[in-house]
Amino acid sequence: MPEGTGPEKVGITDFVSYAKQGEIDRISQKDNTLTGYTADKSVFTADYYGSTNDLITILSDSGVKVGEGGIALEVMASGYDWGLIAIQVFLPIALLAGLFIFFFRSARGAGSQAFSFGKSRARLNSPDRPQTTFADVAGSEEAKEEVQEIVEFLRSPEKFQALGGRIPRGVLLVGSPGTGKTLLAKAIAGEAQVPFYSISGSEFVEMFVGVGAARVRDLFEQAKRNSPCIIFVDEIDAVGRHRGAGVGGGHDEREQTLNQILTEMDGFDTNAKVIVVAATNRPDILDPALLRPGRFDRHIVIALPDIKERHAILLVHTKDKPLAETVNLEVIARQTPGLSGADLANLTNEAALLAARRGMKAIGPQEMEDATDRLRMGPERKSRVMSQREKLITAYHESGHALVARMLPNADPVHKVSIVARGMAGGFTLSLPTEDRNYWSRSQLNDLISMILGGRAAEELQFGDITTGAQDDLKKATTLARKMVTEYGMSDKLGPRTFGQKQELVFLGREISEHRDYGDHIAEQIDEEVHSRIQRAYGTAKKLLEENSAKLQQLAELLIEKETIVEEDIASVFGARAPQPAAN
Repeated sequence: MPEGTGPEKVGITDFVSYAKQGEIDRISQKDNTLTGYTADKSVFTADYYGSTNDLITILSDSGVKVGEGGIALEVMASGYDWGLIAIQVFLPIALLAGLFIFFFRSARGAGSQAFSFGKSRARLNSPDRPQTTFADVAGSEEAKEEVQEIVEFLRSPEKFQALGGRIPRGVLLVGSPGTGKTLLAKAIAGEAQVPFYSISGSEFVEMFVGVGAARVRDLFEQAKRNSPCIIFVDEIDAVGRHRGAGVGGGHDEREQTLNQILTEMDGFDTNAKVIVVAATNRPDILDPALLRPGRFDRHIVIALPDIKERHAILLVHTKDKPLAETVNLEVIARQTPGLSGADLANLTNEAALLAARRGMKAIGPQEMEDATDRLRMGPERKSRVMSQREKLITAYHESGHALVARMLPNADPVHKVSIVARGMAGGFTLSLPTEDRNYWSRSQLNDLISMILGGRAAEELQFGDITTGAQDDLKKATTLARKMVTEYGMSDKLGPRTFGQKQELVFLGREISEHRDYGDHIAEQIDEEVHSRIQRAYGTAKKLLEENSAKLQQLAELLIEKETIVEEDIASVFGARAPQPAAN
């Protein structure tokens, strides 16, 4: 028998042999383990995976008697293997329960989404929040006067109803991008102190037919419950396009949404005190039924700001910015014709960023000037490698523009000339009008074409060759000359008429297509007129440059030295202005 404190583990065959040899007088079976005892001392263990009956058979076949007069066999009850039970029983149950809960919640969520799919997505701005007022809307004085009646109606509707009047149910704000249409709508709500629902026209339209109409109904129901209030629909052209232009006919989702808008605007009670304000920069594509009185009764055009309005806008956007005492906002307003309110806001922000980048504590005039140039032409590209030859060509090119503009009586004064690359341009000459201009005369346009072609003429005179640097100038000159002939009726040969019916995006200035309403003979005459007009302007520019070649060289040398020159530098070269006759 083996020595040791614990039982010796043996195979089942050896275990049976020991029992046969009488070294084991009692066997205990528990789970898959057999233990052999001698005088109550465990001496052998063996692994056994069979049943008790099979064990008795094995021992009997080996000549070992089990029971009375033989080896005692004890079978001990085994404990529960909870780990195995958990894996085999509880884990599958838990997985099935989890899947059931997941599918149940998904089904319930899909059901709730199906009911909320037609809910309006309009955002409600409570009157308790900080409000935008007319004081925050600089310029657009006529537009503010137009909408002032809406504010008075929302505050005291009895004043109008007593006289039998009704406020316009809809107000359509029309203007170029960035002119402040959305800001004016917010100011209306802020002044009237009423709830303000804002939504984009594209948020009505979905892939499924009928969803947009349901959202329109829900929006107006919410507005009626919170009346008096304002519904503002931005970019209404996304849903208000002319019907019948689509492929889907009357069953198109967008057209059904528009039909619902038409019904709601002309259907709600006049005492509901719900006013619809919409904004668009494409009124030409809106459905006529949407524009008729009873729906959008009042159309307010918000134009680009003039010089006084630009000054007021700059005051609004710089009131929380530290400005140096030398900053003159009136000068900045004069230098920024054609910029919208959003452009001016961006200008002041760029100036603040430039001042911070340069470590300044206040925004100076140079930062405002640089921000203006950055907005018009793009950021400076000082890292651009330019050879001395190209730098010289650019200097003479820009000097040609400046000299021709200086010498012609109807050209705008030159404000700045630079050979520092900005954006896609290798240099630029900036001319600014002394006042805002709504009309252009023929002599002004002729002088403008000459000024545009002055750069190419200077290259040809100075170097005896021409470059591709005038590509954009040639395009502008050709476009302007063709417009003078075909659109403005400024050709003596062809007379006061227009040629071609153009389709353009209103307030966006982009031409879509042109219908030719003239014959080949007229087309030849148009080409001849455009060609002769450009040639005359080019001849005028060359003549002025030849007569003032010394000043051209002086300007170019000054540009190479300073890279950027302003009005004072130009005046030091020319002295008193001595204009020449304009091109006819």
